[in-house]
Amino acid sequence: MEGNRDEAEKCINIANKALEGGDKDKALRFLNKAEKLYPTSKAKALLEALTKNGSAAGNGAYCRQRTTDSSSDSSRVRADGEAEGARDGESSTKGFTKDQVDGVHRIKRCKDYYEVLGISKEASDEDLKKAYRKLALKFHPDKNQAPGATDAFKKIGNAYAVLSNPDKRRQYDLTGGEEPTSPGHAHGQGFDFHRGFEADITPEDLFNMFFGGGFPSTAAAHTFTNGRGRYSQQTDQRQDRGEDRGEGGFSMFIQLMPIMVLILVSILSQLMVSTPPYSLYSRPSTGQTVKRQTENLLVDYYVNRDFKSEYKGSNLQKIEKNVEEDYVSNVRNNCWKERQTKTELLYAAKVYRDDRLRKKAELMTMDNCRELERLNDIYRGG
Repeated sequence: MEGNRDEAEKCINIANKALEGGDKDKALRFLNKAEKLYPTSKAKALLEALTKNGSAAGNGAYCRQRTTDSSSDSSRVRADGEAEGARDGESSTKGFTKDQVDGVHRIKRCKDYYEVLGISKEASDEDLKKAYRKLALKFHPDKNQAPGATDAFKKIGNAYAVLSNPDKRRQYDLTGGEEPTSPGHAHGQGFDFHRGFEADITPEDLFNMFFGGGFPSTAAAHTFTNGRGRYSQQTDQRQDRGEDRGEGGFSMFIQLMPIMVLILVSILSQLMVSTPPYSLYSRPSTGQTVKRQTENLLVDYYVNRDFKSEYKGSNLQKIEKNVEEDYVSNVRNNCWKERQTKTELLYAAKVYRDDRLRKKAELMTMDNCRELERLNDIYRGG
């Protein structure tokens, strides 16, 4: 839109010459065309003067007239010469009200996200949603054609995205505040967001989440303007998403590779490890159902039918040694659990003065601890 400023100035000059020549219709046509190309206070002032006075004075005094805040609140700047402008190859645009312009200026002056949404710092999530819905509908570029409405819409979306995130809101309350100044902000060319508080979602996507697609009749073709130039918002977003999906798929594959390698190694290791020739419990699934007993500690264990022919002499002694070590380790762990349980029961009985818990602790059989004592006696006797 910035590039249309020169063309708009040319249209205003042609309108001035038409006024000097007494051709009011031509002046109106080119002033409306200037407003479509690049809205300015000069063209607006001339249009208002022509509309109110109905005069085609030829002294060029209208060029010096400026708009003031006291101009009619209910006046709507419309392109009265839309048909003529269309014949000149210019597409017609929607008008905007003074209230819309004042609203954009209000949002622009806000330096606090709470002020942008018009809520207090104690506002609930529901208050946030209500405030966002109202403002998003009011400032959406498809509904509000006032200069700067797109930037206001972005700022409203960013404010909600930050304050609706509990972590970001908490951080913002601690460190948020006035926005940093920049050349663009100083000249009114756009809004600066708070440092470190950018939204994780675009204003359009946020709007679509709330309203299920926004204004479908014109949203697909609407062109947004930002500080770096113009771009077709939804078209670019679709292209970016397509590229992200292409790049993201490969990136995700790279990230998942270590996990896939670990899973593969785990599966291979399980396949490569052979089943132990014994089990402390009967295991029909592996055929270890034949009961045997170690020679030293008299520990029961189970083997398959071919065990006796495969393991003899020193090999059998190694197997039985492993059986006894596994068994003693299990008994020791289970004894520790029994003692821990008994201690906890006695402590609870003392704290709550509960005789039932005390009796339960005293009646515990402590089988594994007794078995551990038996094994210790065998070791000492050996």
